Amino acid sequence: MNAFQIYLVFFGVGFCFTIISALMADVFGGHDAHSELGSGGHAEAGSGSHDMPGFSALSPTTIATFITAFGGLGMIFTQIEATKSPWLSGPLSAFGGMAIATSVVFLFRAIFKRTQSSSESRVATLAGLTATIITPIPKDGVGEIAYVQSGTRYSAPAREEKGIPVPNGREVKITRVVGTQFYVAAT
Repeated sequence: MNAFQIYLVFFGVGFCFTIISALMADVFGGHDAHSELGSGGHAEAGSGSHDMPGFSALSPTTIATFITAFGGLGMIFTQIEATKSPWLSGPLSAFGGMAIATSVVFLFRAIFKRTQSSSESRVATLAGLTATIITPIPKDGVGEIAYVQSGTRYSAPAREEKGIPVPNGREVKITRVVGTQFYVAAT
């Protein structure tokens, strides 16, 4: 078996894995498995080194990309006279496969970073924001406010800082947030 045939096997294995994965992805329902037994929990697998869900550098997609690129580049390098030797085509193919696989990781991470945002508002930026009372706050009690942040309207339970009653429809300023409890000051 010559070098071209070895690279052809790598290319074929990677390419077939990619095609089969694409065709069979919906057949097995993705990564969510459901069981009538057990706790119904969810676990993520992979070796990502970041604190948010995303795309692992050692995912099957990345590995298949490397194998396919390694085989494809190896076939190309064995057809060029200057890189025909396996001692040259092998390292060049490995380097090219790593470069392409790394590019895929960065591309998918960039896509996932943009698409995995939360619709929840950022609590730290709420102090000083104007809100409207939508459920009256009784003396030393809890009512409800509505506020708009980044174009999205939210509602939350609220207390008046000094414990005074605040009627429905009145504008207030958010002074602080403790847990899920908002504190407001009547303006």
